[in-house]
Amino acid sequence: MNACARRGVAALSHAELRTLALLYRQTAADLSVARDDPASAPLARYLNTLLGRAHNLIYSGDAPRARGIAHFYLRVFPAVFRRTFPFTLAAFALFLAGMLAGGAMAASDPGFQRLILGGPMMDTIETGRMWTHSIVSIKPVASSAIMTNNLSVAFAAFAGGILAGLGTIYMMVFNGLLIGVVAVACHRAGMSLSLWSFVAPHGVLELPAIFIAGGAGLLLAKGLLAPGMLPRRDSLTESAALAVRLFLGVIPMLIVAGVIEGFISPSDGPVATKFTIAMSLFILLAAYVTLVGRPVTEDSAP
Repeated sequence: MNACARRGVAALSHAELRTLALLYRQTAADLSVARDDPASAPLARYLNTLLGRAHNLIYSGDAPRARGIAHFYLRVFPAVFRRTFPFTLAAFALFLAGMLAGGAMAASDPGFQRLILGGPMMDTIETGRMWTHSIVSIKPVASSAIMTNNLSVAFAAFAGGILAGLGTIYMMVFNGLLIGVVAVACHRAGMSLSLWSFVAPHGVLELPAIFIAGGAGLLLAKGLLAPGMLPRRDSLTESAALAVRLFLGVIPMLIVAGVIEGFISPSDGPVATKFTIAMSLFILLAAYVTLVGRPVTEDSAP
């Protein structure tokens, strides 16, 4: 009861919630019996108090919205990320496999990169120009469009898990393949530095966010395909609860990445400055997901 009062019912795991419900029903039944026995009046008063405390915890109103949001991003999301990190790592592995495959196919067949990237983009790259210069003149509009696109990609990677993971696998592999092809095309045109100085500032947030969303999709697929000892419905429900938290957690990352991609990445600022920004953001992100919200003994599941 004391642990529940400190952390709140929403922070309890699936097993803890089932235990709480069982104890609540048993206490209510014991109170009913104690009330019928005059000699058990002290016990009845104790059980009534205990049941009242449990009732207030279970049926209390939600915490203020701002406090709830802060609790989510300072406690819940980092803990869920650490708990489900193997799924994020698996999504990254799929992306990396697609990137290596795309780079290898583009390197062996120049026609493949034109097939994937299209004629206009390849023509721009072959003339030694970055296709991103058009963003500079319409920064606010471009930033908004980039945010929308990033959120769409992340949502597709997340929601694709419900298709037995096939949608998530496709999104991870295809986006990796696309990056691999672009990298080879820019390398051939002598534009590798221009490419990576553009990608680095926003990519250190955007790509991890996509990997985490992909991990959420794979988590959904795991709940659907490998329920273990749980009924499939309960397994999917439990996995979905964690997956949704992962997806919600990456939304601020994608918003910040969209702003950077619209205003900083395509600018003519010094390359060293862009890489410094990228390195700083990556260190902050790594510290956030590995250290924030970690208690002295992380013995409770979010």
